[in-house]
Amino acid sequence: MTSRHDIDVADAFRTVMRGVASTVTVVTATDSDRRHGMTVTAFSSLSMEPPSLLVCVNKQTLLHDVLGSSNSFCVNVLGDHHAEMSTAFAGAVPPLDRFKMDGWATTPEGMPYLADGLANLFCRKAAVLPYGTHTIFVGEVTQVRTGTDLRADGPLVFRDTRYCRCEPLDTVAV
Repeated sequence: MTSRHDIDVADAFRTVMRGVASTVTVVTATDSDRRHGMTVTAFSSLSMEPPSLLVCVNKQTLLHDVLGSSNSFCVNVLGDHHAEMSTAFAGAVPPLDRFKMDGWATTPEGMPYLADGLANLFCRKAAVLPYGTHTIFVGEVTQVRTGTDLRADGPLVFRDTRYCRCEPLDTVAV
């Protein structure tokens, strides 16, 4: 049974999370007979020793199914010029047509990656943690590929249902 308090918390949580800016990625995976990719903003570094990250994927998605039967995946970090790519992999383009877009390459092992992405983080699936509507996939980073100058090119950012650019604040010294 859901109480009014639970609904208020869920609505407030959704509002707060929409205000939090997230770097946009496309997570790709392949298993014995399928390859798939999906836009993911629920991505974070996890540990430096070993280098690892996590991605959170809804259990109802095809990516979840492919990740479940794969031993590896790739996190493709999108640049601020990749808004169309992000929209396509968020569902605007059918799954079988997504990799026909310009910029995709494949490793000798068959893993698709965005060759002109800001970075590609190739991972070995190290742990799987189901929680609520999602599963947390922990990846141990086995290879890093940077396609551009990460300091010069900005990441694609998503905040409040819109794509944004990340601009430095010149007035703040760090």
